[in-house]
Amino acid sequence: MATTTSLPTAPTRLAWVPLAWIGGLHLGALLALIPGTFSWSGVALCLFLHWLTGGIGICMIYHRLLTHRSFALRPRWLEYPLTVLGACASEGGAIGWVADHRRHHAHADEDHDTHTPLEGFFWAHMGWWMKVEPGTEHTPAYYQKWSPDLYRDPVHRWLEQYHFVFPLLLFAALYAAGGLSWLIWGGFVRSVFVLHSTWLVNSATHIWGYQSHPTRDRSTNLWWVALLTYGEGWHNNHHAYQTSARHGLRWWEIDLTYMGIWLMKVCGIAYNIRLAKVRPAAVAVPAPTGPTP
Repeated sequence: MATTTSLPTAPTRLAWVPLAWIGGLHLGALLALIPGTFSWSGVALCLFLHWLTGGIGICMIYHRLLTHRSFALRPRWLEYPLTVLGACASEGGAIGWVADHRRHHAHADEDHDTHTPLEGFFWAHMGWWMKVEPGTEHTPAYYQKWSPDLYRDPVHRWLEQYHFVFPLLLFAALYAAGGLSWLIWGGFVRSVFVLHSTWLVNSATHIWGYQSHPTRDRSTNLWWVALLTYGEGWHNNHHAYQTSARHGLRWWEIDLTYMGIWLMKVCGIAYNIRLAKVRPAAVAVPAPTGPTP
């Protein structure tokens, strides 16, 4: 149970470390425009690592496993190396990521939403992490309020503290194995691709798309975001059934992340898979009018 410790207050300030790191990734991705840095192996590596760090690391492990506990792993320690894959996506440590996402669900599309679309598309997409506002600082009190289960785990606390090491090690390995092309495409371009793909779930799927279920927020299902995020774009389904391991509920709502979880179940790795028990509405309805992007 979360503690009732009040969060410290501080004036809003720029988040300089994330700004420097993510800004550097974007600058590094621009190196792909330099002649001679392109290689088909680099592009293939970009797509593979997009799936591995974004699809498995973020969508499956950070989100469906650690945030919502929609399934469990056997053996339990397997979640630690898989959490490292999420850290390699450059979205921060798992404890902070989970805390921010649970806060989002608690205040979806309200003023206290971590990335509320009420502030416009840019804020929901990426502006929210550029500032540290009162009550959003990643402090022990914040972790104890929103992700106490992970914060109690000493291994997850260690992974949170040193999460920045893993993308650096991955970049070093890419350069050592394939030179500058692999570093640029498998490292920088892939990181930027993962970041903007997953950020679209915060922005686009609270503005455009359709709703299959009545929820108190404006979450929507959006096929092209689902395509980029391995099923995360069926976001209205997710907000209606937050602990369901399956987000694509209609036959045509393809959910590659759930397919991966199902395959892990067949292999005896995943178990206790939680699924939505209520069938979706027969007719999709347009989403409520959202903020102007």
